[in-house]
Amino acid sequence: MVAPEVSIPRDTLSRAAALHERAIVLREAMRLPEAERSCRRALALYQAAEGRRHPDVANALVELGQIVEGRDRLREAARHHSRAIAILVPAVRGQAPADPDLLRLLLRARVFLGGVERTLGRHAAADRLYARAQRDAIRDFGPKDPDVAGILNNRGVLRKSQGRYAEAVVFYRRALALLEGTRDKGSLATLHHNLGGIEHARGRYAAGEPHARRSVALRQAVLGRDHPAVAADVAALAALVDGRGRLDEAAALYGRALGVFRRTLGPKCAEVGLNLSNLAALRQRQGRAHEAERLYDQALAIQQRVYGRAHPEVALTVNNLAYLVREGGNLRRAEGLYARALRSFERALGPRHPHTRLCRRNLRTVSAQLARP
Repeated sequence: MVAPEVSIPRDTLSRAAALHERAIVLREAMRLPEAERSCRRALALYQAAEGRRHPDVANALVELGQIVEGRDRLREAARHHSRAIAILVPAVRGQAPADPDLLRLLLRARVFLGGVERTLGRHAAADRLYARAQRDAIRDFGPKDPDVAGILNNRGVLRKSQGRYAEAVVFYRRALALLEGTRDKGSLATLHHNLGGIEHARGRYAAGEPHARRSVALRQAVLGRDHPAVAADVAALAALVDGRGRLDEAAALYGRALGVFRRTLGPKCAEVGLNLSNLAALRQRQGRAHEAERLYDQALAIQQRVYGRAHPEVALTVNNLAYLVREGGNLRRAEGLYARALRSFERALGPRHPHTRLCRRNLRTVSAQLARP
């Protein structure tokens, strides 16, 4: 049977809107290179038809920012979201009353920019953006709006990054209270993922494992087994299982997550780097030192490409590599690695963060060993 012919819109704005919608669908399917091409074409058409400061341009910029963030181009993502905000703020101020769709778009641009700033380790900027977004969301849409729950979750993630675990739990619980009873499985999965992550950071692995298992079940029911968001939940579960000493089970979970990330996001994405580092630490505990060092080296190559040499994620891998090197007896190299990690932690996280304090203790221990006759 011959398929019927479908007319394709010819005017510029219709083509731009169609390309924009296609970009959204492709991003959600994790076909990011295709999504980027479609979004850039939509952006060019919007600008040609309506000028560079039209809200449609801002909408395309927010979408493009999400796409390139998914491709680990974080600073570029920040530029796109910042430009969108610069377009939307005067557009909203010039209306009375303001268009709720534009208010929502501005809100989300600020939240997305806050997420990029947090990932880059620029915590103060992220905190300001999230606080402003929360105030605006409550004012414009009410305290029970789903976006308020999302912002509370993001503030919890930021507090965890800052080592302020008790505050993070408060934000997560407030978000969970807004979402319980809803059918938003994706958001509930994210909150259980993050609650499990907080318990992991506190060393309370048994308390975190049920949250992690629930996040996998919820998200997998929506997205299937082979989505990168599900893989991130599986990797978080692996870390908790690892902490409970079930190393073979954890290794299998890390392997499953890495397979999905490599297939969907590419072999050099940030998630692959993070999970190679975690798997390296597991192999180290299993006594497989040579394999662990190889995995750390692979992880560092990826993380430094994505984040730069001084990022706290890089510093965490450097700290763990130093521990491996120290166990192997190379105290001088371990001292240099600990010193490098400590400089990064102090700059990015401050002197009181748990990672900074632990790394400082590690460095003192190695330095003291080297000072002995």
